[in-house]
Amino acid sequence: MRRTPFTAGWQTRRHANFFAEMVGAAAPWQPVTLPHDATLAEPRDAAHGAGSGYFPAGVYEYRKTFDVPADAADQRRVLEFEAVYRTAMVYVNGSLAGHWASGYTGFAVPLDDHLRYGEQNEVRVVCRSHADSRWYAGAGIHRPVHLVTGPLLRIAPDGVRVTTVDAGRDLAVVEVVTTVVNDRPRLATVEAVTELRGPDGAVVAADRAPVSVRPGEPAVVRQQLVVRDPALWGPGSPALHTATVRLADDSSIDEETVTFGIRTVTVDPVRGLRVNDEPVLLRGACVHSDNGVLGAATIDRADERRVQLLQAAGFNALRSAHNPMSRAMLEACDRLGVLVMDELTDMWTESKSDFDAALDFPEWWQRDVAAMVRKDVNHPSVVMYSIGNEIPELGTAHGALWSRRLAEEVRRLDPTRPVTNGVNGMLAVIGEARATAEAEGGINTMLADMGGFMRELSSSELVGRRTAESFAVLDVAGMNYMDARYEADRDAFPNRVIVGSETFPAEIDVLWRLVQDNPHVIGDFTWTGWDYLGEAGIGRTSDAEDPGARGFAGPYPWLLAWCGDIDITGHRRPASYYREIVFGLRSDPYLAVVRPERSGRETVSTPWAWSDSVGSWSFAGAEGTPLTVELYSDAEEVELLLDGRSLGTAKAGEANRFRAGFEVTYAPGELTAVARTCGAETGRSSLRSATGPVQLAVAADRDAVRADDTDLAYVDLALTDAAGTVALGVDREVTVTVDGPGVLAGFGSAAPATEESYLDDVHTTSDGRALAVVRPTGAGTITVTASAPGCAAVTLTVHAG
Repeated sequence: MRRTPFTAGWQTRRHANFFAEMVGAAAPWQPVTLPHDATLAEPRDAAHGAGSGYFPAGVYEYRKTFDVPADAADQRRVLEFEAVYRTAMVYVNGSLAGHWASGYTGFAVPLDDHLRYGEQNEVRVVCRSHADSRWYAGAGIHRPVHLVTGPLLRIAPDGVRVTTVDAGRDLAVVEVVTTVVNDRPRLATVEAVTELRGPDGAVVAADRAPVSVRPGEPAVVRQQLVVRDPALWGPGSPALHTATVRLADDSSIDEETVTFGIRTVTVDPVRGLRVNDEPVLLRGACVHSDNGVLGAATIDRADERRVQLLQAAGFNALRSAHNPMSRAMLEACDRLGVLVMDELTDMWTESKSDFDAALDFPEWWQRDVAAMVRKDVNHPSVVMYSIGNEIPELGTAHGALWSRRLAEEVRRLDPTRPVTNGVNGMLAVIGEARATAEAEGGINTMLADMGGFMRELSSSELVGRRTAESFAVLDVAGMNYMDARYEADRDAFPNRVIVGSETFPAEIDVLWRLVQDNPHVIGDFTWTGWDYLGEAGIGRTSDAEDPGARGFAGPYPWLLAWCGDIDITGHRRPASYYREIVFGLRSDPYLAVVRPERSGRETVSTPWAWSDSVGSWSFAGAEGTPLTVELYSDAEEVELLLDGRSLGTAKAGEANRFRAGFEVTYAPGELTAVARTCGAETGRSSLRSATGPVQLAVAADRDAVRADDTDLAYVDLALTDAAGTVALGVDREVTVTVDGPGVLAGFGSAAPATEESYLDDVHTTSDGRALAVVRPTGAGTITVTASAPGCAAVTLTVHAG
């Protein structure tokens, strides 16, 4: 079947019922290109809660007209939605054609019964966001849409599935399973011709088999092909193959090509995780699905860029928290060799917010599981399925029943990958946890040290007993903040394989040592690798006297969670460099400086926070202020120098948690860290103060982009001196204009608390930086101009072609 993008020419508005239409009260339609996030344009206020980033819920509708040729009745047409948030109702020419509850799984809507051949047709989609998510979910058709067309006798959508039966360096056996559908009036016999091509495009294996298909009775063709001297897919060598299946009689009838990788995945408590029989430790990041200043819109380049930057920061694995990953991100992981734990959902039968997916789960769970597996099965990057996250009911017998149902359904659909579940021991015994907290000083005391409370409770006999069955149904026990069990479970459950499915970022040195020392612990996934919208302020540091400083969430206008190693603009924060050092991937030391406004003040932090530090020694107006300098290094000893003058030495390395601290009175200049082991220098790094007038600098991630709506140009804006050093403490509004075949798709900074909109063309920098995202609308030269008070305007061009 032929898949054609169906993303241009749409219109959207707030949903209007028939009565509003009758009296002229409906909002006007606005043109839009999909994917699109409708929530991002809504006004924020404190009434809507920190979970959504203080954005409101809403009901939205989209419409598009399209022509169907008069002679097209002998073809089948299907609209393929990758995801619509949420509770999508799809109407074709005014009649309901499809319905889907989930906001994150894909679905297909057959069009044939509703089409008017030789005329213009209309598709309309209505979707609703409620108080239905613990984080910012956005709303609308936020992932791509395709029009799929094919003949009456055809390969079913997602009908080619490729798995590795066996693989070695000399030979691999690959199975290709093709589902063939016949809507002709009588039985037909055709030939399935299959070719496998290697990374260089050369045919590496081929097969052909006859297949007879009755009307209304799909036929399954299984072909096992031998590939000699295969190029195996793995984290260090992501070799990709293609499989093309062609149905033919006297002529070609239908054809489908899919991309896959030849690789094996095994886990056991003695050898851990092995890909192609090679051991792999998962240096993992949890990631939400939003794309920062683009909101929830899943545009291919946005997801690709995130994977690239996360991999460059040292991560080799991603966990999709807490919903199935987009196809674009999976394809990027395939190309780059990043491993994926794809996760089904954040709730089963117990709600975590008023109108969330738990209301649909008992009826829809099998369809959602099938949609996730159908999407993932050909992606070699997917090495593990997660059936849930922090499900409170799994500590009960009925919760264990659901655990088993879900795990077995995933295995039935795909027996080639391990199954896990992100279990939080505290939530699994939530009633007892609340009673314990109240007995030991109350809920506020628990919140003051939530990390310590979760760690202590998770190691208890109660949690071990109540989670035993739900862990037993899994291939890998996913543990959220349960690292206190890692070593104890080695003896208590000797056949248990563990992954740290969600962990506190500041504990990575301790956690990584546990991973390295215990073969049954296969990796760690930090919360989070990339900052995200909603759950506002869960990673913040506050002055102790601030109202609400010890609460879970940040007050309005907090917008971001502020707990990512990488901020929403793609800029690495100090925690990212610390993690890189702990992973053994960086020998140079890293300098981070606690902000001058924290000097001499008592602060409090959440368990997901890092110190309120920045990688800068450029603080306008801070002269004479005593500052805390944090120095991260794997070397035995570090020395700190200011303008070449030694400020002292300190022990570092793993024995000192890879950290050293200095108190330094701020003066502009060059701050340098030198790392030494056994007296020999192993690395150094420096921070320089900005000097002279501030200018506006602009740089694009690429000089050329594709002239289609799947690509983006990322334009970094910074307030710098003439040498390119970013200046802090001088933030100002920046205005961006776009000329030529492109539009400003999003514009903002990494400021965790702001009342500015990402859809405006004016935004204030944060720590001297901002990001503009430009989406091509056609071929040609796109010109981006940026201006700021006190700075000369700057311009760059990007070619779309």
